Amino acid sequence: MLLALDIGNTNLTLGLVRAGVLIATRRAATVQRATADELELQLDALLRLDDLSFGDVESIACCSVVPALTAGIEAVAARRERPLLVATAGTVPIPVRVDRPGEVGPDRLVNALAVQRIHGAPAIVVDFGTATTLDCVAPDGAYVGGAIAPGLELGLEALAARTAKLPRIELRTPDRAIGRDTVSAMQSGTIFGYQALASGLLERVRRELADSAGITPEAVKAVLTGGLSAAPWASALPGIDTIDPDLTLKGLAILHAEVSGGTPLELGLA
Repeated sequence: MLLALDIGNTNLTLGLVRAGVLIATRRAATVQRATADELELQLDALLRLDDLSFGDVESIACCSVVPALTAGIEAVAARRERPLLVATAGTVPIPVRVDRPGEVGPDRLVNALAVQRIHGAPAIVVDFGTATTLDCVAPDGAYVGGAIAPGLELGLEALAARTAKLPRIELRTPDRAIGRDTVSAMQSGTIFGYQALASGLLERVRRELADSAGITPEAVKAVLTGGLSAAPWASALPGIDTIDPDLTLKGLAILHAEVSGGTPLELGLA
């Protein structure tokens, strides 16, 4: 069994891949200052939720945007004597056509690999996480750049933390854009404003990618993923062709199969 780990700034997402099938996913809060021992305990606890242990894990594939936890998982893998594949610009088997390939987040490269292999290219991956990222894949499968904006929950936290009277609110789509109280006004500005930001960016990025490839914008697929992609308001985002919340974990399984000779992912999961 492959243990796929997507370590983000807010959440650590774990996927279990057996015989090419993603059989389980688990999510926990990222503890950025966790020691290798604490990280190992956290992974053990998540595996036990599915009646499994490290004894069931044959290898690990990881993408991480938290360097301290990258070092932690390397220590855990060494201690448990499990082969570890860490996603980087040097290990993800796609061309990276940007000015500084080493600065591209490994999760963005894994998403680019996954979207090309599963959904086809040209494509744009819209990832709703701590940040909202749009990542562009050219017709030949190359990663060619994208856009980064603050994530929705990050904006809400900033409002609550930096203002005296604005409360923390439930993320619920209001009935109308003109709020009649503080909470409904914040929900309108957050949900509708965020939809407008994401759809506006997507439309512009899609047009630029299409122009560079000499095709129509309609030929560019858009796939939504990330921790917030399953929210009801996300499904109403215009321009999205597919919602694939587990795209990064699937990408790690594809990466492991192509680089380390593991079992190919059953692409019927898409």
